[in-house]
Amino acid sequence: MKRWLTVAVAVFTLALYAGVIVLGVRLGPQGMGWVGGAWLGSMFEPASLQHPWHVTPMSRLSPAKLHQVQYGWELFNETPVYGTQYTKARIACGNCHVAGGIAPYSAPMVGTAQAYPKFSPRAGRKITLDDRIEECMTRSENGSPLASDSAEMVALKAYINWLSEPHKDQAKFIGRGLEPLPVLTPDPQHGAAIYAAQCAGCHGANGEGARRPYPPLWGPESFNDGAGMNSIDKMSAFVQYNMPQNRKGTLSAQEATDVAAFIHAQPRPKFNHAYDKY
Repeated sequence: MKRWLTVAVAVFTLALYAGVIVLGVRLGPQGMGWVGGAWLGSMFEPASLQHPWHVTPMSRLSPAKLHQVQYGWELFNETPVYGTQYTKARIACGNCHVAGGIAPYSAPMVGTAQAYPKFSPRAGRKITLDDRIEECMTRSENGSPLASDSAEMVALKAYINWLSEPHKDQAKFIGRGLEPLPVLTPDPQHGAAIYAAQCAGCHGANGEGARRPYPPLWGPESFNDGAGMNSIDKMSAFVQYNMPQNRKGTLSAQEATDVAAFIHAQPRPKFNHAYDKY
């Protein structure tokens, strides 16, 4: 008798679960919102959340757009080579916007196109994507603005727009911008020791950099004092999540702050105030 009772309970339980699942299929995920149990919610998640974010394959681009995006990719990742007439720094856009602008928590370009125009505290006004590119050229690249109709401006915008294309069937990109660190008191002397041990191997004992992709961090070929990276807060946030490149995440927030303070204290070019509007 007990055995048949156990079997009956099991059959009833399976039938109940089957009924709930059939009901869920008929009603869809919105209709099942009242049902408790995390497993049921995840079962009816929209399919878009099942696919990780990735950029549109270049093979799907038209020939004209492909040409612009490829040139933008070259400018972005090898700025001193392909944009030499506009830049004095030996720094590429991709040095600060890592992995071609798609690495999380390195100020990635994903979604940037849709973010503009927006208010810029530094400029004190709303700025466009063109303006933001000019800020990078005149500050981080220590160079000169691009002509608005130049092949370089068109290509960089095409590249950023390509990375920013929405994908409804994919999960949301996580890691836009920089992840702020706690407010800490920087110790540049401690930062000097960290730099010597963790950074000098790639960026040089005197911050002079090395062959690509290791840019100078100070000196005449580095970013100028008007660049965003000439900020302890921004550099420390970038460093903790992205450096050292082969041991990301090994520096504490305090160590990242200290090494950023040390780099901040080193000499670098002055921003050209003829470009104050950027």
